[in-house]
Amino acid sequence: MATNGKRSKKKVIIFSIAGVVLIALTLLVILGSKREPVFTVQTEKVERRTITQTVTATGKIYPEIQVNITPEVSGEITSLPVKEGMRVRKSDLLMKIKPDTYAAQRDRAAAELASAKASLQKSESEYKRAKELFAKGLISSADLEQANTNYEVLNGQYAQSEAALKQSNENLLKTTIYSPMEGTVSQLLVELGERVLGTSQFQGTNVMTVADLSRMEARVDVGENDIVLISLGDTARIDVDALKGRKLTGIVYEIGNAAKTKGLGTQEEVTNFVVKIRILDKDVSLRPGMSMTATVETETKNNVLAVPIQSVTTRSPNKMKMGEKKEPEEGEDMAANDSKIKQKIEKPKEVVFIVENNVAKMLEVKRGISDDAYTEITSGLDAGKEVVSGSYKAINRELDNDVKVKVENMSAKNGPLSTASK
Repeated sequence: MATNGKRSKKKVIIFSIAGVVLIALTLLVILGSKREPVFTVQTEKVERRTITQTVTATGKIYPEIQVNITPEVSGEITSLPVKEGMRVRKSDLLMKIKPDTYAAQRDRAAAELASAKASLQKSESEYKRAKELFAKGLISSADLEQANTNYEVLNGQYAQSEAALKQSNENLLKTTIYSPMEGTVSQLLVELGERVLGTSQFQGTNVMTVADLSRMEARVDVGENDIVLISLGDTARIDVDALKGRKLTGIVYEIGNAAKTKGLGTQEEVTNFVVKIRILDKDVSLRPGMSMTATVETETKNNVLAVPIQSVTTRSPNKMKMGEKKEPEEGEDMAANDSKIKQKIEKPKEVVFIVENNVAKMLEVKRGISDDAYTEITSGLDAGKEVVSGSYKAINRELDNDVKVKVENMSAKNGPLSTASK
């Protein structure tokens, strides 16, 4: 009996200890779940800086002035004294087209004009004689009218023959093409003996391009959202792919008024405007068609409050604080629905988070211009505050007003460094 009593007492002790441990674990879980989360962040002091707003776009290098040479008459090239890359002066011979056909047309027109002239002179004499006879009453008014009509018809034919000869002479002259400007033959697309097409109404074969390579420009496509930021006279920094380690300087001198649309009617539709930038550097050798990237400096502000770009995020104006929940009471359903509708209409507000006594404080701010790293704050923040600059997840998702944070800033020498919040 004594042995059974000892065993029973031992079991009671074991179960009691197990129960105490279970209760303790349960309390730890409950208390732990109620503990506020602490988010690790990085901060940076709000300071005054110089910010230059930029717009970056890609494009190609082109001569500022270039002329595409296209013949106005057709025929075989009989003379081509220029080569690609050759310098030419204004009025230098560029090419000749076989003139035989146009010379024959000129001769035929000249012969027709001579015949028309002879007929007109004869008709004019007959008309003068008819007027004299009519004055003497020897012919009727109908005869005089007929003589006058013949004269007018032949006079018109003479004018047409004269115009035809003039046109034939012009076509013959067009078989010889001269340079319209001083420059370089930057592109030659034909060879000696090749046949080219040309008409007076439509553009003929593009045979070559003459360009002034001493005056080069960059042409870039700028999106419709950025084009409103660019103004004539803005400075641009130009990176040409072929010129490693060299940044050129340019000035915006022309902004396109008409849009260039790609992928019209599709999801990939893009609307751009052409911006022309005059390159000021004259000590570099640039070729048409080189790829480049231009960074246009659209605005610069000195001594303005600035924070890292990633520090500014958005929050809904009606967003409830983390952990706060409220069950709608009877009669409040309509107000709740109105609140949801209002929340959808109101735009998210731009905010930053500062740290005070290891607690995040949310401040609504207004932004100005931005550069690659910092953005101007025009209102809502004072200099000297410690603004949260990282991490991206903390700023954009985790942080809310009055949540606890732990600051871990990077030290240049010692790596991660925890700092006390002021």
